[in-house]
Amino acid sequence: MTLPELYVTLLIAGTVLLASIAAARTAHRAGLPSLLLFLAVGIVAGEDGLGLAFDDVQLAQALGTAALAVILVEGGLTTQWSDVRRLVAPAGVLATVGVFLSVLVTASGAHFLLGLDWNVALLLGAIVSSTDSAAVFSVLRALPLPRKLTGLVEAESGFNDAPTIILVLVFSTTSDVPAIGPLFGNLLFQLAAGGTLGVLIGLLGSVALRHIALPATGLYPLATVGFGITAFAAAGAVGASGIIAAYLSGLVLGNSQLPHRAATRSFAEGAGWLAQIGLFVMLGLLVDPSELSGAVLPALVVGLVLLLVARPVSVLLCLLPFRIPLRQQAFISWAGLRGAVPIVLTTFPVVEEVPHAREILNIVFVLVALFTLLQGPTLPAVARRLGLVRTDALREIQVEAAPLDVLDADLLTVAIPEGSRLHGVAVFELRLPHPTVVTLIVREGATLVPDRDTVLRAGDEVLLIATPETREDAERRLRAIGRRGKLARWLGEHGTPEREGTVTSG
Repeated sequence: MTLPELYVTLLIAGTVLLASIAAARTAHRAGLPSLLLFLAVGIVAGEDGLGLAFDDVQLAQALGTAALAVILVEGGLTTQWSDVRRLVAPAGVLATVGVFLSVLVTASGAHFLLGLDWNVALLLGAIVSSTDSAAVFSVLRALPLPRKLTGLVEAESGFNDAPTIILVLVFSTTSDVPAIGPLFGNLLFQLAAGGTLGVLIGLLGSVALRHIALPATGLYPLATVGFGITAFAAAGAVGASGIIAAYLSGLVLGNSQLPHRAATRSFAEGAGWLAQIGLFVMLGLLVDPSELSGAVLPALVVGLVLLLVARPVSVLLCLLPFRIPLRQQAFISWAGLRGAVPIVLTTFPVVEEVPHAREILNIVFVLVALFTLLQGPTLPAVARRLGLVRTDALREIQVEAAPLDVLDADLLTVAIPEGSRLHGVAVFELRLPHPTVVTLIVREGATLVPDRDTVLRAGDEVLLIATPETREDAERRLRAIGRRGKLARWLGEHGTPEREGTVTSG
């Protein structure tokens, strides 16, 4: 590539990126899932639009899989373990048994209603049966829902990509319906090996980042995401599920009290957005709009079977043992959003030259676009109709940490948001665990050194020094006062992260 060609390429890429960011803002204001506008940007820039040609399905498969890894690492990093630890069992059942049930019901509908061969119908059912992590993370986290409900759907979307990819690979590489025994053994190995590698690499990263002082703050986010990508690649290299490894390593790292957590979270969210934009725009470039009209009717049939029959049946049967209220089950069923994952999965049969693979790509593309447009904007109304919207959402304090090697201590920075009960509390009333010390307050652009009688205000940024042993207790105490005031302990508030009815800012 010559230098002028490089400039043109970067100009096009930068323009597409900025257009996609503008589309995300437009989508947010209109209440639409941003993925639809990202796909639209890709279609407009494609051969039938501005003339940008992209037909390399194998490259799209590789880049799409890598983008999914980044998205899942970001999803793990920004998921609170306290929100999902009690939900691992139901989420795991939904992500495995629920996927199998959805595949069977959807494939049956495609076979009997559209006349598709069983092999093609099973492949199509496997492609569309998993919820999409990128769509779920971006849509649900903007809704004031109970954390247990949001955590269950998020955990399911993080777990179920791996079983779905395994099924698609199996149906793409065999012309016969596979035997249940070998299929189950392959699934069990990939999930167990991938999960183990993800947890081990996440633990290794958390230990390393807590005890090594890097020369620049910006290196901590890079290193954290790097451990997640390493877990993805390591699992894939040994034939295990890189997707589950990426998500679990991110989950471990994101809940390990790492230094510079806010910076890491912001970097991961930026990387996740970049991966989503690149992924959806690339998928928009990949399709030929002139071929989509013939896919509308099959997409509607398959999508309605999935939305109205397969998803509700799988949710109802899988959650029966867990006594989850029916109205929450109804919301979980409607919140089974599809996004990038199904479209990326269609590249596997295209690369393997499976018969009718291109038609499957068009059907899945139309299905994702139509049903995301139906489900995404209606989720807030469905949540309100089912009585699930919280009215007591609070803004938590934001605590950031940086290691102080010489003192073997941590520097904590606490941003006090509007509405926090820390407003009006004197320093001595914090009763922080010894030897935690409030060292500095930044207020309205000025700094002041507090004494015991200094009163905190909303908008303050408070700097504290804590030892590693007292840091967690100090954070709990600050959260408790931020929620219930100086008498928090007497009111039964202990600052645990999993408290229902709160939303963590930052």
